[in-house]
Amino acid sequence: MAKQRRRPVRRRDRKGAATSSRRKPCPYCREKVEQVDYKDISSLRRFISDRGKIRSRRITGACRRHQSQIARAVKRARELALLPYVAEGSGGSERGERGGRDRDRDRDR
Repeated sequence: MAKQRRRPVRRRDRKGAATSSRRKPCPYCREKVEQVDYKDISSLRRFISDRGKIRSRRITGACRRHQSQIARAVKRARELALLPYVAEGSGGSERGERGGRDRDRDRDR
């Protein structure tokens, strides 16, 4: 009897077998928006993480064309001080958000 070949398991197949393979529709294509407006801060905030980073297409569900327009609009809004570059302070330590570790203490080890 001939030896059967197993097809290689894709990472997508292994991770979530219960999830559907359908992508989220682009929010701008759904509303038939041609150009993303940098002055529309409320809609741009959906595409920015709580730390101030621009979210990826995989997370937002935007198409390639609108994702590049979103990135450009966010950068313009930041330049005009409509959006912040970084997240505002969340009450963390003054030295940073690294769990209170002191760099000088780590060097001694």
